[in-house]
Amino acid sequence: MDKTLGLIAGRGTLPELVLEEARRLRYRIAVCAIQGETNPAVAQAADAALWIRLGQLGRMTQFFVREGAREAMMVGKITKTNLFHGDIRPDLEMVKVVAKTRNHSDDSLLGGIADYLHGKGISVLDSTSFLSEDVLPAGGVLTKRKPSKKEYADIDFGWELAKEIGRLDIGQTVVVKNQAVLAVEAIEGTDEAILRGGVLGNGETVVVKVAKPKQDMRFDVPTIGPATLDAMIRAKARVLAFEAKKTIVLNRNQVVDRANRHRIAMIAKEF
Repeated sequence: MDKTLGLIAGRGTLPELVLEEARRLRYRIAVCAIQGETNPAVAQAADAALWIRLGQLGRMTQFFVREGAREAMMVGKITKTNLFHGDIRPDLEMVKVVAKTRNHSDDSLLGGIADYLHGKGISVLDSTSFLSEDVLPAGGVLTKRKPSKKEYADIDFGWELAKEIGRLDIGQTVVVKNQAVLAVEAIEGTDEAILRGGVLGNGETVVVKVAKPKQDMRFDVPTIGPATLDAMIRAKARVLAFEAKKTIVLNRNQVVDRANRHRIAMIAKEF
């Protein structure tokens, strides 16, 4: 192992998957784990690990520099509502980054962090760099059931709207039914938007998730997985449409099998 990857690990199973793939490519892994977010197993599996509070950019950077990481990757979810009532300890370096951003949107904040790391000699890689095509499905229906003609109309209707909220950096998901918008994802996340739309639409909804029109693949890449299917089932949703080649599908076989059992259609749509 002659290269060290700095892994900024959030919530979920994606950090574990990326760690395994990076190690297969003979990287040494230095994990920066975030308290209240990162699965402890990720830190335990790393060659070196540092636990920080959300916002401790200076400590993280010093750790990566000390470990010799010239490349870094941001993977996993961060509970965005914690930005307002979580246990956040922004240090001076983070305060400086925030002061330079035009607003507090995902693109501005994460882009500012990436620029800061670049200035310290650390390049931030695309979060999909080590992932296979199986995790980033190409276009087509993944499930046994295909969307109906009516559901395809809802997909097309929701697609344009989802792209627009993505362009505005509001969210990446909309829930529609009969070509009416039931829910738009914001800071609460995809699963809560699905559940809210299911209640308002009394089930049989169509969920559309897209990449932003100018998606920065270094961070905030659309991701679906078992938790998404849990929300779909609870909401009695009928279709999950997502953008092909730009959406991470975690535990794909498990997710597709569950979708089949519940007669949920899943489609990766080319844009």
